[in-house]
This record gives sequence, C-alpha cells and structure tokens, in this order.
Amino acid sequence: MHTPVLKEEVLYYLNPKPGENFIDATCGFAGHSQAILEKNAPNGKVLGIEWDQQAFEAIQKESIEGLLVVNDSYADLQNILNQNNLGKISGVLFDLGMSSDQVDKAERGFSFTKDGPLDMRFSQNQELTAAQIVNQWPQQDIAHILRDFGQERFYKLIAKNIIKRRQRQRIIGTHQLVDIIKEIVPRAALRGRTHPATKTFQALRITVNNELGNLEKALPQALQILEKGGRLCVISFHSLEDKIVKNFFKEQAKAGIISLLTKKPIIPQTKEIQLNPRSRSAKLRAAVKN
Repeated sequence: MHTPVLKEEVLYYLNPKPGENFIDATCGFAGHSQAILEKNAPNGKVLGIEWDQQAFEAIQKESIEGLLVVNDSYADLQNILNQNNLGKISGVLFDLGMSSDQVDKAERGFSFTKDGPLDMRFSQNQELTAAQIVNQWPQQDIAHILRDFGQERFYKLIAKNIIKRRQRQRIIGTHQLVDIIKEIVPRAALRGRTHPATKTFQALRITVNNELGNLEKALPQALQILEKGGRLCVISFHSLEDKIVKNFFKEQAKAGIISLLTKKPIIPQTKEIQLNPRSRSAKLRAAVKN
C-alpha cells in the first residue's frame, strides 16, 4: 500500500477542522484522505480524485466513511466538483508522486528494474503509450522530450539509438529500452549513482500522461474552487513539477490572491526517508487563499 508522504506536514498546512470539506486530487490508496477525515470528522467530507483505474477500484472497495472517490483526472477538477457538490471547499491537496503499487507492478511499465511492456499510462483509457512514442515518433521529437522532460544529457545519442534499433525490431519491453540506453551512454554514466535509464523513463511517463500540462490546468481550478481562507498544498517530486508550482504560487501571491505558507519547500525528515526511501525527493509547497 502507498505510504502517504509528508503526512504530518500536510495536516499542519491544510489544518482540517470538523465539518470542513477537502479535495484530495491524487487520492491513490487514500492515505492522505484518511488522515484528513480523522481531523474533519464527524461531518466533514473528502472528494478523492484518482485517474488510475486499478487504484480507484481498490479504494472504492474499502468504503471509507466520508470519502467520495471519482475515477478521473484532476485536469478536469472544476467539472468533477460540479458533478459532486460538496459545498464549500476548505483545502485541496495534490500529491504528484507515484504509488509503490504502480512502480512495483511490471505490467504497468513504469519501472526500469522490472521487465514489462512499455506502457506507462496512469489510466488504461488513454491511447498514447510509451511503446508508441519510441516506435512511431520522429527522432527529433523523441530527443525533444528526453531533453525537456527528462533533462537527459545524452538525449541526442539515446534518441538516435532508439531509431536505429527500432528499424531492426519493434521496441516493446522496458528492459529492451534499458539495453538501448546502456548501449549508447558513456561508461562513466553507467557507474553513476543514478540509473542511466531514470531520466528517459521519466520523460516518457510525463509525456504519456501529459503530467505537466495537466498540472498547469489544475492549479488555477484548485484556487478558483477554494473558499476564502482555503488552503492549497502541492507535493512535487522533480524539479519540473516544482518549478510550475513555485511560479504559480509566486504569481498568485504577487497578485494578492494567495499568501504563501511555505517560503521554501518543506522536505521529509531523515526518519521518514529511512522508513520510505521514495519520499526523499518530495517537496511540499502550501498557500492560503486571501
């Protein structure tokens, strides 16, 4: 099960009180949602949005009191709320990390350590897969996403080798792609602390799920639906996400629409990282609507 990252810090900045309603825009297995429901009981509710069909079905079976779960993308936040009226919204949370369940299932194709199909879709209703990108997209477009979304130094070399290899054989598996990357990157990169496929896999996942575009769509909607004094918390896991959140908060604060609750991002303490190593790159930013 997914361990909620920065749980105590999220509760501190959301500050849920009895009877208040919240939106968990990335519900997952409801770790954060349940923590909020313990604070806003007995009459408070949480609207949980979960794009991943498997996670949605799993949490729906739990029938958690006070939690209404919707299988949709937070990019459509305003419409989701319109269809599931909760009344006044006191806080919105985005946890942009992936669940252990997603990463650990080889058939989802998210992990370069497990051999599975090159899928990487959060929702099986999406059409685009990572396999389609590496097998059908032009070399220039592949290089572009590796550079911009993966911040991959060797984006040109990797894109070129993908094209070369796919001309011989369709690239369908995660380990197949890992081998293509390892074959072309300099030896020094193979000995580094970060796995040589990390950035390529990140770039493909971001592209498949339009993660940055969806975040840019969702943040203004979240602010719009918050009542005065409502709080917005966002946990990001890489610099591209954090930059979007940071700039959005900065612009809205400058316009007097919000006040920042975190001047700098809040990061996990050593104890949490030891218990949950995947939390190490988490950054929490929070603001209150004026």
